Amino acid sequence: MKDSITIVTGKKTEFVNITHKINEIIDFPEGAVLIFTRHTTTGLTVNENEKGLLSDMEKFLINSVPEGNYLHNKIDNNASSHLRSLLLECSLVLPVKNSKLDIGTWQSVFLAELDGPRTRSVVVRKF
Repeated sequence: MKDSITIVTGKKTEFVNITHKINEIIDFPEGAVLIFTRHTTTGLTVNENEKGLLSDMEKFLINSVPEGNYLHNKIDNNASSHLRSLLLECSLVLPVKNSKLDIGTWQSVFLAELDGPRTRSVVVRKF
């Protein structure tokens, strides 16, 4: 099984549905996968792929951690992105059945971009 996927993001803050990319590389019939983002200014989550909800999720992160005069900004000027990542997961373990993620009808896996646009890498490994 290929062990990672690449995602190119287009905005500073956005949720990118990566479910189909994960399903494309699963090559075993049943078990679980570990999904891990290699970046400290991203996160992972499972939620519904609905345009209004995705917009609400972006606003929630931005409003929860506003831009500010953070100490880390002296280095990279992206402290708010790092702090927003604390509200998300950096890894997920999800079930596999019939060589696909065994998730609910309305569930999708999202990479949350918090400091884009950038090219990101997400590890996907049999667990």
